Amino acid sequence: MRKLALISLLVFGTPALAEDISMDSILGTTMKEVQASLTTMGYDVRKAEMEDGMIEVYFVRDGKMGEVYVSPKTGAVTKLGVKN
Repeated sequence: MRKLALISLLVFGTPALAEDISMDSILGTTMKEVQASLTTMGYDVRKAEMEDGMIEVYFVRDGKMGEVYVSPKTGAVTKLGVKN
């Protein structure tokens, strides 16, 4: 019975563990690190590229599309946009 409860918690509890990106987020200093961070946070990464010296990543989660710009020097989010 304990195993069933633990499995249910892991299977059904996982979406609640998803994190949100914020302007305080540190995602990584390389494109690969940023993509991995976003994937771990529950985002589906659609496209990643360098633009104007920043790492730009387009993502989708919960039916919402967005983009985030990350500084390759600090790993910090410098711009964030989410569309409904």
